[in-house]
Amino acid sequence: MENVEQKFVDSVLEKYDCDKAKIIAIMQDIQEKYRYLPKEALEYVAKKVGMSESKLYGVATFYGNFSLDAKGKYVMKVCRGTACHVRKSSNILQALYEATGTDEHNPTSTDGLFTLEIVSCLGACGLSPVVMVNDTVHAAMTPDKAKALVEQLRGEA
Repeated sequence: MENVEQKFVDSVLEKYDCDKAKIIAIMQDIQEKYRYLPKEALEYVAKKVGMSESKLYGVATFYGNFSLDAKGKYVMKVCRGTACHVRKSSNILQALYEATGTDEHNPTSTDGLFTLEIVSCLGACGLSPVVMVNDTVHAAMTPDKAKALVEQLRGEA
């Protein structure tokens, strides 16, 4: 496993007794560390728990919370729900695309710092428009605030 620490995956498998009934928890732990599910890890896990790779990929693609694509250090979720849409979240999304060098076809920046995701709702309508960065909600966003946020995050990286 080139990009995956076998020791870490083994520790996750041990934590869940290599039980295929606990495959979602296993995948959640792996994704928490890598921010996505690396192919090598899934192949290894399938072999260790006695599950076919196709079945494991079926689970990974069924649940929207799992990702098979590498994500940036900062996952930026732009809310496009009704409240955010009415308050021009499309302008914020465009500012973030420009500031991060991403677009709708290439959501992860070439430097690996940012991944932009469009979501239906973040449940923060009273704070709209909002952008969530990893687990932090940024309220009352504007295109200028969005650009400043990207620069702040670049400085912290």
